[in-house]
Amino acid sequence: MTGALGFGLMTPVASAAAHGPCYDGRCKITVSAPKTIKVNSRKFGFASLKITSVSSRSVKMSATSGRVHLSGSTSPGGTVQLNNLKVWVKSVSGRKAKLQLFPTR
Repeated sequence: MTGALGFGLMTPVASAAAHGPCYDGRCKITVSAPKTIKVNSRKFGFASLKITSVSSRSVKMSATSGRVHLSGSTSPGGTVQLNNLKVWVKSVSGRKAKLQLFPTR
């Protein structure tokens, strides 16, 4: 079966690539603060996850949608849930954190 994509239409893979690797809420990423990670606002209720601080003891993050501000922090090995998005802090080395994001639904 063959088909053509019209101008302006993207496949789901192309759409995710255009928005970033974590847009669908499923990714493994290494970050240092400050870092903004784009996610699907319709799916998670906010368009970006902001990593505000990384230290050997904790990783702090926040998300804002309109007048609602979500935030959380956890030590390495812990998980933070912001709406339908879970963020697992797999490890921290120096000022870099290895994160894994996954949706709850």
